[in-house]
Amino acid sequence: MYQTHKTYITPDMKMSGLIIENPKLLLLLEHFEVDFAVSDKSIKQLCSENKIDLPVFLVFGNLYNGFFPDKQEINALKDISTIIRFLKNSHRFYKHDKYPELNQFLKQLHEKHKTEDIQLIEKFFNDYFEEVLEHLDYEESVVFPYICRLIESGKNNANNNFSANEYRDHHTDIETKLADLKNLLLKHISLKNDFALRRKFLFSLFELEYDLNVHSLIEDKILLPLVGKIETGQLNG
Repeated sequence: MYQTHKTYITPDMKMSGLIIENPKLLLLLEHFEVDFAVSDKSIKQLCSENKIDLPVFLVFGNLYNGFFPDKQEINALKDISTIIRFLKNSHRFYKHDKYPELNQFLKQLHEKHKTEDIQLIEKFFNDYFEEVLEHLDYEESVVFPYICRLIESGKNNANNNFSANEYRDHHTDIETKLADLKNLLLKHISLKNDFALRRKFLFSLFELEYDLNVHSLIEDKILLPLVGKIETGQLNG
């Protein structure tokens, strides 16, 4: 039977059992560039072998399992470079995995159902993902370089173009539009005799939503507060 219970992850737990309980932890491993063949290794062993900061891995893993870190756990994180690397890898997943996959499903739907409804979904999706890609480019060209400079210098750069409020607002907009896209497919658009293809498209959307939500939480609730502490001299990069 499929398990819906999710465990709070601790260093001595075996990664294989946690993946069986929540397969979405495979995304966590992929973003950390860890081989899925984890044998009977514990979280602590995996982090040591792959040179991953253990506190960062635990906080992120528990986010994937639905547990948000408390203020003390967030403040204990020191390795911001590992956080940035994880986020960059997740960008590659969105751009080079999820987008092509979803786009291919849409093309198949369009070939089978040349209707105004499918054209609407296609336009909505393309507009949505154009906004996602724009945001990812903003992070890679402005936000991450700014944070890397901050880590190196230990103080704020007065000439940066980074706005924390703009950053958060864009995340909210992206999440809202993804929910709208799902609702269109679930509530308003019927595709008779093509349940399998629509199911695959929706499953892929749900996976994207799941990972994007974790991604946004990491940036808004973990990374930005840590960056703020560097800016005010409370944390060394």
